Amino acid sequence: MSEHLWQPSAELDSLRQRGELLRNIRNYFHQEDVMEVETPMLSHHATVDPHIDSFQTVFTPLGTKAQEKLYLHTSPEFPMKRLLSAGSGDIYFLGRVFRNGEAGGRHNPEFTMLEWYRLGIDHHALMDDVTGLLAAVTNFEEQARFSYRELFEEEFGIDPHTATDETLMKLTHEYVDSGLSGLARNDYLDLLFSTSIEPNLGDYVDGQIQGVFVYDYPASMSALSRIIVNEQGQKVAARFELFANGYELANGYHELADGHEQRARFEKDLQERELLGKPVYPYDQNMVSALEQGFPDCAGVAMGIDRLHMLIAQKRAIKDVIPFEFFRA
Repeated sequence: MSEHLWQPSAELDSLRQRGELLRNIRNYFHQEDVMEVETPMLSHHATVDPHIDSFQTVFTPLGTKAQEKLYLHTSPEFPMKRLLSAGSGDIYFLGRVFRNGEAGGRHNPEFTMLEWYRLGIDHHALMDDVTGLLAAVTNFEEQARFSYRELFEEEFGIDPHTATDETLMKLTHEYVDSGLSGLARNDYLDLLFSTSIEPNLGDYVDGQIQGVFVYDYPASMSALSRIIVNEQGQKVAARFELFANGYELANGYHELADGHEQRARFEKDLQERELLGKPVYPYDQNMVSALEQGFPDCAGVAMGIDRLHMLIAQKRAIKDVIPFEFFRA
């Protein structure tokens, strides 16, 4: 083992900057009268998102040989929604979450997430709030807002909501990789977006982060958001993502309030995980019950604080903004 691995991966000046960022975030929500909440890091349930994997551990009660599977949370979303159903009002979480998979570059198995919910607003009003937060804690300016359709029309000359799978495959061959075939529709869209559109969204000029919001994603990418009808009469997901200098910084929804629909989406995700050969985890029945009992009209957003700090400090790797990267943990 290297004798240098005891040292932090980030410079101390960067860590002081990080501490100030966290303090300023909390000050913003304090002034906005949004309550900070803590949620369990260990849960009896896990995410069933086909593209996210949970860490699993075992709880053994003292004096027994019993073993109970538990999962480290990948997001505080589900318990926060239970709090919202219980009448918490506007809330936020700022802390560590865990995702099994990549380490290095822009990723670390444990990272810092900011997630918050505002009652009585939709995803468009929440974009205003995201801009307000970022302008309060760093030198940020909102550059533009585009619908998902507008970006695909400008870049590829197609409407992503109506283009055929064959058209998407041909574009993927042209712009991404000629050997990719037989993919799901959303996979083609994701590849085209991440390769040709995302790198050009937002900027960093003279110390200022310039952000671009993208909204009205295809209905098939609704995740935990509502489905609405856009100006063209097409069903779209009531969600947005924020990009700056080629980074995805935040992902927000006008939250789905229908427990029966949420249960159906979870079941569909489980089927997809099984088809992909991934572990099939138990989904959060308590969160579904909370939605069924009554969930307030609200919008919520999650933001990666490590990526935000990387932008502020103009660092290329996550190890440069956290005390100890995964390989030194």
